[in-house]
Amino acid sequence: MTYSPIPDPTQALLDMLDLADGGGARTLEDIYVGHSISPARGRVYGGQVLAQAATAAMRTVEPERIIHSLHAYFLRAGDVSQPITFGVERIRDGRSFSARRVHAYQDGRAILSAIASFQVPARGLDHQDESPRGLPDPESLPSAVELLGHIDAPEAQAIAHERPFDMRYITEPIYFQPDSRGEPFNAVWIKTLKPLPDDPDVHRAALAYASDYTLLEPILRLHGKTWIEPGMNLASLDHAMWWHREARADEWLLYVQSSPNASSARGLGVGRMFTRDGRLVATTAQEGMMRFPEFA
Repeated sequence: MTYSPIPDPTQALLDMLDLADGGGARTLEDIYVGHSISPARGRVYGGQVLAQAATAAMRTVEPERIIHSLHAYFLRAGDVSQPITFGVERIRDGRSFSARRVHAYQDGRAILSAIASFQVPARGLDHQDESPRGLPDPESLPSAVELLGHIDAPEAQAIAHERPFDMRYITEPIYFQPDSRGEPFNAVWIKTLKPLPDDPDVHRAALAYASDYTLLEPILRLHGKTWIEPGMNLASLDHAMWWHREARADEWLLYVQSSPNASSARGLGVGRMFTRDGRLVATTAQEGMMRFPEFA
């Protein structure tokens, strides 16, 4: 089988985030148009639409107003062969906070609906969860290319060569085998393969992109499942992200995830991103539909 990887996944990420302005079109919405990072695959990756929606919303606020939260619902699967239109409604601009509603459209139908909130940074109370200690450094762990690059299968090659992020598992990968510990916990180091521009909004959007990679994985781990589980039907339903502190997506970040609940064919994952020196930079949460043949 012949596989043609994306020549430069990091540049592909930046091109994906560089939304067109829709020709200046505006009704009640500011209009932007984006494309998919990997046209060789059928379904749009959820993290891509999150990152593009955040970018579209960022375009409509003053530079001093920083995105601090995004709450989104995935409504339909996106088609990578078609452009995505983003409509941003300027809901409110207050003294310190701004709110934006973003819809992502294909074929005239919404595939994602989100609300983003922005704030002018201010002084106030300050505390955070502590970063887990005693974990191996990313340099001591194998990359996806080392784990999967030798496997002649499209999905393995896509993970190894198409992703713009270098992701290194601290917990044992469950690509093909279940987690031997059976705990609802997952931990990875992440950073982009190459440096990004110094624009902080690019780094915030890039973190939104990466936040969707493994957020439901703790559920699979607890129940002895893998990513190639026969008959598994998994789809993200919603996604929330809170940006707490500045961080660069092109420097190693520790992304730890857990699952507090699974019920009614849905599972919830919660994640936290830390810098190497222990600063908590973001928190994420996602609920996914998770259906398995044994419960049909």
